[in-house]
Amino acid sequence: MHPNSAFRPRQDDLAELLVREIGFAAVFAATPDGPRVAHAPVVLSDDRATLQFHLARGNALTRHLDGATALAVVQGPDAYVSASWYEAADQVPTWNYVAIEMEGVVSKLDDAALIAQLDTLSAAHEARVGANPPWTRDKMNPALFSKMTGAIIGFELRITAWRPTIKLSQNKSADERDRVIKGIEATGHGALAQLMRHLGDDKGQA
Repeated sequence: MHPNSAFRPRQDDLAELLVREIGFAAVFAATPDGPRVAHAPVVLSDDRATLQFHLARGNALTRHLDGATALAVVQGPDAYVSASWYEAADQVPTWNYVAIEMEGVVSKLDDAALIAQLDTLSAAHEARVGANPPWTRDKMNPALFSKMTGAIIGFELRITAWRPTIKLSQNKSADERDRVIKGIEATGHGALAQLMRHLGDDKGQA
């Protein structure tokens, strides 16, 4: 988390919006084998209190997560910011980025909760795909589906701390930010440029 308070989102729902929109996280935890990270699609509960995910049984984190404190990080677009884009002198290069950290204790889910998680995930993303009709597990052989779900384990992280960083040059003047946006867009980072336009102004940030 960046220490500059300018990069904390003002709206309570902005971090939640980004987690739901991106929907993929890196989950970090300490293990007897050393620090480990896993990467997984995530489901944020309606009340923002829990984050669910699932991992392969053979993942290096899986056997250590139940009861452990973990950190889930959802990352958005990022890009290098050249100091040459600023009009002001004596500037240095930096990096603009979006990162939402969620910390909490993890618990293992039972089979029914795992399947419910998978149903929620597929329904949400099938809606984005726009398939008609959307894919559901009803299209699978039940025995095969059961075999495949047997190879994964579901988890739930009960969130005790949110630590979002939305670093979009909010500490710069409007003119300087506009130059950075144009530079970032010209270097092929259109998604970050759009976030800077829509989320990085004084109304959207602390």
